[in-house]
Amino acid sequence: MPFTAWLVSSLSRIFPWTPSPRDLASPPLEIARNERFAFQAAFRLTEEQPAKVQASISGPQGWQFRVRRVGYVPVMHYNSDVPPEHQEGALPGFVPDPLFDETEFELARRETHAFWFSVVPDPETPPGKHSLTVTLECQGKAHHLTATVTVRDVLIERRRDFRVTNWFYNDALLDFHDCSAWDERYWMVLENYFTNLAAHGQDTIYTPVFTPPLDGVKRPSQLLHVTERAEGEYEFDWTQVERYVKLARKCGLDHFEWSHLFTQWGVAHALRIYHGHGTDERLLWDPETPATGEVYRSFLSQFLPQLKQFVKRHKLMDCSFFHLSDEPHEQHVPAYKAARELLRELAPWMQVMDALSHVEFARDGLTDIPVPVTNAALDFVAEDIPSWVYYCCVPRGRYIQRLLDTPLSQIRMNGWTFYRWPFQGFLHWGLNYWYQSGSRTKIDPFMTQDGKRWPTWAFGDPFMIYPGADGPIDSIRWEVFGHSLQDYAMLQSQGIARESKLLEPIHAFDDFPRDEAWLNATRHIIFGGEKG
Repeated sequence: MPFTAWLVSSLSRIFPWTPSPRDLASPPLEIARNERFAFQAAFRLTEEQPAKVQASISGPQGWQFRVRRVGYVPVMHYNSDVPPEHQEGALPGFVPDPLFDETEFELARRETHAFWFSVVPDPETPPGKHSLTVTLECQGKAHHLTATVTVRDVLIERRRDFRVTNWFYNDALLDFHDCSAWDERYWMVLENYFTNLAAHGQDTIYTPVFTPPLDGVKRPSQLLHVTERAEGEYEFDWTQVERYVKLARKCGLDHFEWSHLFTQWGVAHALRIYHGHGTDERLLWDPETPATGEVYRSFLSQFLPQLKQFVKRHKLMDCSFFHLSDEPHEQHVPAYKAARELLRELAPWMQVMDALSHVEFARDGLTDIPVPVTNAALDFVAEDIPSWVYYCCVPRGRYIQRLLDTPLSQIRMNGWTFYRWPFQGFLHWGLNYWYQSGSRTKIDPFMTQDGKRWPTWAFGDPFMIYPGADGPIDSIRWEVFGHSLQDYAMLQSQGIARESKLLEPIHAFDDFPRDEAWLNATRHIIFGGEKG
């Protein structure tokens, strides 16, 4: 046949060079009654002339469907330090990642492409087998593919006691969506992003009361309006902060990270805080102002009581996380300790959470909620220190990740590895960092995925979503990561103990099952199926 089509799991990347399989069997689909899931339809043309392919899907009444075309991004290299068996693709080359809301595609000869089908079942659907019909029309002929979905009598409850944040950059929103701070277009686009984050399992949002002191000097995105009434005397207008918080809650984001209060990687200086919202970039003080000097101490003594009042007034105290400085290292202990003592003096009510991986910070009580990187996280577990967990560009190697050359079945294991130990949350720095590393220079995220800093920065690390016209464009990695968080909620809902024999194969963040067969078999048992 000149046109071949087949169904594929959501955990298989389809490349332009992917050959037609000999076995066209459909992937197994076994789900809870209210479980969001996805699969793909791949197709390949052998005729000389290009042909248009159109996709549609139908199924049980009440089920919701979304069809998207799988797009590609060029990736120049494999990420470093990752063994070949834990990489995917043929690089340099094209990697499937962005998902475009398109239902037709002009297919070239001897190329393979795919459509992505996202499905939300009706939770009232009775358990049993149900059929979905995918139709691909090409050259005037309809090709029908049937996916059989086994619905189990299981309901997944909302995830509890495990927070998830991917740092959201409002400066990127302003730069890529033709917004001004804080015009109505900004709020419209922001709502689209917030809704997307919640739909993918995120529940915590970075709230830029001040422009985040992260990875360089950014375009001001200061929600708090600051007026200097007289030298060293400040007045604060919380109007935009309040609107941001209310919108986040409306969209399903119900926990809040507040801006880091000191500079990154060393706790050396006061924040860059601007007059007004920072539109004219006029700073309140020199950027070299000492972190614990009198100028910044005076400012914090006026700001922190108002922050407390705002948090209490909006009933946010139990759902707020406060940062001191990002990623301090051992040599920064004295500066971090001095800043922590200042906060204890001015805001004894404030608990501090930071990404840091030296257990001494927690042992010495310098941080209340440590967030260690995955290759140090189990040291905190071994000492019974409650913590979150994170990764960024590192560690790589065999460690859990979600990069552009990370096999999708490994990305799906994120939720499982998080669940295996009693971590309280997950943090990642790069949801939508669409810039050259440490600068304000925009990149084209559809062409550049490393902040122009490979090999230090990994391909796929700075962002998980792409900018669309009025909101985000999902990536395959973002979809699979969201499904992994749903797996976390499924394990929790089913009462699976962390010490269960089912989870024993998960030994560490660099030693865990990596194949889809293990996932399917384990899920089958959890759903109440027979072993094997």
